[in-house]
Amino acid sequence: MTLRVASYNVRSMKDDVAALGRVITALRADVLCVQEAPRFLRWRHRRGRLAASGGMTVAAGRRTGGVAVLTGPGVRLLHGEGHLLRRFPGLERRAVAIAVIEAGERPVAVGSVHLDLDARARLHHAGEALALLEEVAGRFGALPVLAGDVNERPGAPAWRRFAGRLTDCYAVSPCGDGLTFPARRPRERIDAVFAAEGLSVLSCGGGDADPADPPLATDHLPVVAELAVPRRRAPGVDGGRRTPRTGHDTSRTSSGDPHRRGK
Repeated sequence: MTLRVASYNVRSMKDDVAALGRVITALRADVLCVQEAPRFLRWRHRRGRLAASGGMTVAAGRRTGGVAVLTGPGVRLLHGEGHLLRRFPGLERRAVAIAVIEAGERPVAVGSVHLDLDARARLHHAGEALALLEEVAGRFGALPVLAGDVNERPGAPAWRRFAGRLTDCYAVSPCGDGLTFPARRPRERIDAVFAAEGLSVLSCGGGDADPADPPLATDHLPVVAELAVPRRRAPGVDGGRRTPRTGHDTSRTSSGDPHRRGK
């Protein structure tokens, strides 16, 4: 089965919501990882509206942290959860949202993250989010996929932390220039999809939206990866690069996304 996993920072739906819906529809994603999802007044209703604009439903994500996972009708939702990450004084709260879906014969655990502009917090949260995702993936015998706004370029420490455990999908099978920020005149690749070694990356790029819509929709461009999901392996075989950790303390909290420079 081919699974389409996308990542999109929607800037709390502050821009052209109609254009945003058209971009999400054009992504044709089975799973959409959202950053800066609505988190204040009527946040559940607004997230539901965002999901419905692309024919999707909200699968995971808590209010605090502003991250969510949406799923489409082509996959079956098995489980959803959200975790606050470690608190860093003076910074906003950060979180990870994780949904486990069944794609063909194989479960896949998909996490959505939005890392901080502060380098120390960013690196710590990268490792923490990975550990949480791997724990959930191990619990369900699933292949892990992590997507989000990394807030740094490829090769920087947090990016290397992700790429050391998972595959940077764009680096393996690029489509287009890969630049994601700012949407009007993109010059940086700071948003990405990272997938387990057991998933074959068929392509990774920005999607097929009308070129007029993305600059109106939000300040980031989306990223969508097409992944070939293998048949289910024998019990006890891990699809990632290492055996997921267990016993992680999910009660810890952290800081979340400052909106400096709109990232």
